[in-house]
Amino acid sequence: MITAIILAAGESKRMGEPKMLMPWGKSTVLQTVISTFQAASVKDILVVTGGAHQQVEALIGKTVETVFNENYQIGEMLSSIQLGLSVKMREAAHSSFVSATSLGRKRSVRQICNAFLAQKSQIVVPGYQMRRGHPWLVARPLWDELIAMKPPKTPRDFLLKHSREIHYVVVDSPNTLADLDTPEDYLKYKS
Repeated sequence: MITAIILAAGESKRMGEPKMLMPWGKSTVLQTVISTFQAASVKDILVVTGGAHQQVEALIGKTVETVFNENYQIGEMLSSIQLGLSVKMREAAHSSFVSATSLGRKRSVRQICNAFLAQKSQIVVPGYQMRRGHPWLVARPLWDELIAMKPPKTPRDFLLKHSREIHYVVVDSPNTLADLDTPEDYLKYKS
């Protein structure tokens, strides 16, 4: 089973408001990310909440599983990934997407799933115009390594360490690069 861990624990300080709750099309950023995975047949979804957890949980209700990251203020993105993977370790998942504000298309998510299943790569990452994007997929044998990482190490350090093992999938959506950290980023990708 392929699972998706959606990182929605950040405080969105540079954005000035919870970015996962911001409008995107006919819904919100978070609902769009969830819908993308669901449309691509990834049904096992875990949302890691933090900064705006009450609003996030109210928005999505019981449609997907959630877990609250108590360390969201000090743990950066790594602590949310570690919490999500720890929760999924108790289940039958054999790989997991790691997704921040991945606004790619369902076709991109399916391409990553298909590449993972066909290539048996430990890490599959989408690329657009020679740049690494989101969401990336990591196989269960590498979860312990991610869970054991300590700051100041980051997910980027993990990907750099395993750069020769990464299978890249070229996708046709620039939204795979979307990193919604500032109001300018939001307007750039929203239009």
